[in-house]
Amino acid sequence: MGDTGSKPVVKRARDVEYESVGAADGMSKAVLIDESDGAPHFAIRRFRLEAGASVPKHTNEVEHEQYVLAGEYTVGIGEEEYTVAAGDSLLIPAGTVHWYRNDGELEGAFLCAVPNGDDSIDLLDE
Repeated sequence: MGDTGSKPVVKRARDVEYESVGAADGMSKAVLIDESDGAPHFAIRRFRLEAGASVPKHTNEVEHEQYVLAGEYTVGIGEEEYTVAAGDSLLIPAGTVHWYRNDGELEGAFLCAVPNGDDSIDLLDE
């Protein structure tokens, strides 16, 4: 592996701020590491999905690799629907329609790794 010119970064949980995701009531996002920290290729984000929350059908311009940290919730990917729980991993290819729904009583949480750069969301009409 060559030198990327990046410097190590340790970001403490107490220093990470969550913001509401405008496209979805009950979902918040924190950027854990991205290009502003010197990460040359990928960003890691942490999402929280409150009990009873849902995220409408949408697509993103970039692929998503996700790892479920907590809770149990439903993810729609394309035409399929999956119940996921802590320890599960997902790949959502770029441009694939997907959505989330937390029918449980506990908050769901997941990590999401995406390539650096534009990650615009395109909401789909129901």
